[in-house]
Amino acid sequence: MTERLRIVLVEDDALIAMDLADLLIGMDYDVLAIAGTEDEAVAAAERYKPNLMIVDANLSEGTGVSAMRQILAHGFIPHFYTTGDPQLIREQVKDAIIVAKPFNLSGLMGGIAQARRATA
Repeated sequence: MTERLRIVLVEDDALIAMDLADLLIGMDYDVLAIAGTEDEAVAAAERYKPNLMIVDANLSEGTGVSAMRQILAHGFIPHFYTTGDPQLIREQVKDAIIVAKPFNLSGLMGGIAQARRATA
C-alpha cells in the first residue's frame, strides 16, 4: 500500500492555487497548505512535513527555488517546479523536475510521478 500524498502547494496566484488544490483534492490527495511567498513555503514545509511539494518558481515575494534550497537543507522532500520559463529553472537547478505552465492534467500527473521517484 502506498502512502497517501500530503501536499504543500507554493503558488502566489490565488486563483491558480485554489484550482490546483481542488484538482488535487479531487484526485484524493491531501492539500495541507497553500503558501504564497518564499517565507510561507519554508514555514509550511517545517510545520506540515509534506511528502510532496508543488512549487511555483516565481513568487511575488522571493522565489520557489530559494524556498526549496532552504527546505532541502533540512532534508529531502519530493518536489517539482511549475513555471512559464523552464530554461531559467534549469539554469538554477540542474536536475529540477519542471512542469511548464500552462499545464494540463497529464503534465501535472507526470510531475507528481517524477517527483515521487526522485531521491535526495
